[in-house]
Amino acid sequence: MVGIRKAAVIGAGVMGAGIAAHIANAGVPVHLLDIVPNDANERDAIAKGAVDKLLKADPAPLMHKRNARLITPGNTEDHLERLADCDWIIEAVVENTAIKRDLYGRIAAVRHAGAVVSSNTSTIPLKELTKGMDDSLRRHFLITHFFNPPRYMRLFEIVAGPDTLNGVTHAIRDFADKSLGKTVIDCKDTPGFIANRIGTYWLQCAVVEAIDGGVDIETADAAIGRPFGIPGTGVFGLLDLVGLDLMPHVLSSLAGALPASDPFHSVHREPELIERMIDDGYTGRKGKGGFYRLDPSGGKKTKQVLDLQTRDYHDARRPKPAGVKAASRGGPRALMEHQDAAGRYAWAVMAKTLAYAARLIPEIADDPASIDEAMRLGYNWKYGPFELIDKLGPPWLAAKLRSKGSDVPAFLDRIGDGTFYRVDNGTLQQFTDAQGFIPVPRPAGVLLLQDIKRRAEPVASNRSASLWDIGDGVACLEFHSKMNSLNPFSLSTVNKSIDIVRRDFKALVIYNEASQFSVGANIGLLLIPIFLHAWFLVKPLITIGQNAYRRLKFAPFPVVSAPSGMAFGGGCEILLHSDAIQAHAETYTGLVEAGVGIVPGWGGCKEMLLRWTANPDRKKGPMPAVISVFETIAMAAVAKSAAEAQDHLFLRPGDGITMNRDRLLADAKNRALELAVDYQPPLPREIQLPGPTARVAMDLAVAGLHKQGKATSHDVTVAHALAEVLSGGRTDMTETVSEDEILALERKAFMKPIRTPQTIARVKHMLKTGKPLRN
Repeated sequence: MVGIRKAAVIGAGVMGAGIAAHIANAGVPVHLLDIVPNDANERDAIAKGAVDKLLKADPAPLMHKRNARLITPGNTEDHLERLADCDWIIEAVVENTAIKRDLYGRIAAVRHAGAVVSSNTSTIPLKELTKGMDDSLRRHFLITHFFNPPRYMRLFEIVAGPDTLNGVTHAIRDFADKSLGKTVIDCKDTPGFIANRIGTYWLQCAVVEAIDGGVDIETADAAIGRPFGIPGTGVFGLLDLVGLDLMPHVLSSLAGALPASDPFHSVHREPELIERMIDDGYTGRKGKGGFYRLDPSGGKKTKQVLDLQTRDYHDARRPKPAGVKAASRGGPRALMEHQDAAGRYAWAVMAKTLAYAARLIPEIADDPASIDEAMRLGYNWKYGPFELIDKLGPPWLAAKLRSKGSDVPAFLDRIGDGTFYRVDNGTLQQFTDAQGFIPVPRPAGVLLLQDIKRRAEPVASNRSASLWDIGDGVACLEFHSKMNSLNPFSLSTVNKSIDIVRRDFKALVIYNEASQFSVGANIGLLLIPIFLHAWFLVKPLITIGQNAYRRLKFAPFPVVSAPSGMAFGGGCEILLHSDAIQAHAETYTGLVEAGVGIVPGWGGCKEMLLRWTANPDRKKGPMPAVISVFETIAMAAVAKSAAEAQDHLFLRPGDGITMNRDRLLADAKNRALELAVDYQPPLPREIQLPGPTARVAMDLAVAGLHKQGKATSHDVTVAHALAEVLSGGRTDMTETVSEDEILALERKAFMKPIRTPQTIARVKHMLKTGKPLRN
């Protein structure tokens, strides 16, 4: 079949609207239909209201507000014929089999012969949905299970039926992968598929064990959280996030679909406490609160926690159990062996959950990698169940299960003294029930640095950065400090990489597979100068960074940056000095230094001026470009997607955007190879800047904001230093200013606000909390 050129989503609830938004993010027009409300004057009210909510939601379902134009709202009574030119029709209505089947009959009457129809059900088996379905629709039908929120959750579970055409499955898998950025997991037609089958058991087990064992919520979340690579919300915080009122529906659906022999039934019950909380409106963050709540009665919002025994709230105590401390030194096994409440609870919950996952092979999946990927991407676990078992030691887990009188799953027993994953000749392999060890598969066209690192040594490396050979004459510079903050070791590797690539390679890609590309310069480096008032130590750091970035820009080979996650401050400046950017769609970038009380010092001001003065869409004259850059930097503007980054010119029109994180390195490498053909480095530029008149204008604008209470006194100080750079200092607007002259202004401007008590306080606050301080 042809690709997906137009789509439709039926059901404009939170999930359906989110799916429609993400299809629009891929640049594909999409119809969003829902029922006509009773006695409604506006027959499209539900779908139109959903689009309005998409534009206001935070975090934003849309990567750019303009994407909303691709969504056409309508209703299922008047507009079902719109489906006739849709290539993919997604049903996202209430989890009621009869309602879904009736809708499929209506869709069958209007869809074109090759259109794919899928259900976003999370619990109903495909064989139930297709009962009575006509043959043509059955061959084009499957389950496509998105996770909420669809933009941000990468897991995409797909269930094909015995009659589903291979071309149908391939078309949806390809679109979900390359256009929607999803990791596609093929699932069997079993209740809950993979992630929700295990995830629901885990959550229910955690709640029941805490209530029955008298474990307080904070201890439970401390135990079933970071020690296992599970988000810091823990179990109870996660339930508050997704909504307590959703759990009864999921639990009852699984209970009705699973055989009596399934261990799920041993933990399935809805505690009376949760029933009462739901009835009273305590459904989590979307209600009055949940297991946690914010109490505003004292004049400020105080975090409070529900006592599971007394059922009263009390202020959060943030306990640090001894077992959790042991895990920080000895890993999750040390916690599960500990005899305090946290240790006993961790064993009770995680041993059951891991054993349950092992028991489900081959029922829900044939291999550990599919289950691990589903739990990493669907529940944000850092490690999947089998990766956790390997960390604990499969023999240890099996032996302890036996010692506790618990059944040992056959698949766990079969691995014996081995592990479920191993590296053989540089290839990651997984143990399977049917074939023994086989390679962990990668989709065609995917290139991962983690795979390269298994079979090669770095070309150069230190504690903060490494250079890798990724083939075809392309090198990859990887940062690997904490949050990839930049320090002298990082900059040293940048310089060393330039020398090596000049000699031995065609091109350089800057990329890593951490959560953040780079949060910028390590502001901890400012602590010594701050405490000693040794300001002479700061200027060399600025000069070293400027020189390294300048060498990147004018290197005799192309440099392509491939960011994902945060690229702030110095991380953003790396992007600005690259020949091209191939950005993951979920790239969040900006020159945020003003939030710390300083100005960009590694060439960010210069590069933004160069981009805005060269922008063909800007108003003529030197002032408009300068004002645009001033507003962007002074307000510490952050683009919350790669698409938004284009608005600020952090990305240029020729830069690329990759939807799938796993395809980013391959796309960046291909871009680098394209640029390497007959590559010529850029020449230094000179631009006209307006001089003192512009500086005065910017100073007056900020003074006005200060007078209105919208800017602090320190904001005025920082803005003045920034205005000095962007205006060109004392230059005359009839003259031109070189790149090196702007860099000199940056160095001078960086030193002005850093000496103030306000900047010192902001740096200390940022280091302590990780958050900017407004004062």
